[in-house]
Amino acid sequence: MTAMIQTKSLSKWFGEVVAVNNLDLVIDEKITGLLGPNGAGKSTFIKLALGLYVPSRGEVRIFGDTPRNNMDVLRRIGYCPETDNFFESATGFEFVYHLNRYWGMGRKQARIAAENACELTQMTSRMHDPIETYSKGMRQRIKIAQALSANPELLFLDEPMNGLDPRGRDEMYSLIQALADIGMTVVVSSHILYEIERITDCVALMFKGSLLAQGRVRDIRDLIDKHPHAIRVQSARPRETAAPFVACSDVTSIDFEDAAFVMRTRDPNLCYEMLNEMMVRGENDICAIECADDSLQSVFDYLTR
Repeated sequence: MTAMIQTKSLSKWFGEVVAVNNLDLVIDEKITGLLGPNGAGKSTFIKLALGLYVPSRGEVRIFGDTPRNNMDVLRRIGYCPETDNFFESATGFEFVYHLNRYWGMGRKQARIAAENACELTQMTSRMHDPIETYSKGMRQRIKIAQALSANPELLFLDEPMNGLDPRGRDEMYSLIQALADIGMTVVVSSHILYEIERITDCVALMFKGSLLAQGRVRDIRDLIDKHPHAIRVQSARPRETAAPFVACSDVTSIDFEDAAFVMRTRDPNLCYEMLNEMMVRGENDICAIECADDSLQSVFDYLTR
């Protein structure tokens, strides 16, 4: 089967600035997090995928074809940019409706598509209010409604959580999951790694225009063999609990905290097995065990050191 998105040696530079560098990437998951700090090349990659930029070298294919000036491909894609530029006095419905008309829909089709998209993004109750009265979360949702109006198969969301309060972020997480549940492929760009962990564990990590790693977070972490895994153990008697691990050759260090300790090991499976056996025997009052460095942030820090 043809991948939804595929690049080969994709590069884009602006003068002496290299924005995307020799990118080989395949995206075919329902939700993929495109992650990296500001300036990593995420937005440039999205614009290359949308055909807005011409590659300096290499190629990008969407649905097996090039997107540049290709309406057959572009009509199957939705895009919600990071920034907005509204007519503030217009209503959310008018914003979506008129862009649908500009896209080529007839009046009736544009109205129905706008109403359906507002319903999907939970904006129906406010769609006839002026955009200038919207919160940041509502502005984001009405932008996504516009991107969804044409019922795309592939949706790019560029920093959709930017500036949202905690409630707005929770609503955005739920919306993205709902879009994937109805069969849409969603690519979410973000520079805040923990946000993406809420919605998917399938990620592509970018740094300085290059692809650092791609796949599931746990699989990426397992490949970084030179960095010992950190395991945090909460216990009423941390020093007694840690004692059996001192003799383990694969345990490189043990640091103690209040009622806990963190050990770093090159063989996490052995340590987890020993901890489980200790818990079954009821030894040393172990309260909790957690993977202290399986987070996206830790993985990204390892890869960029």
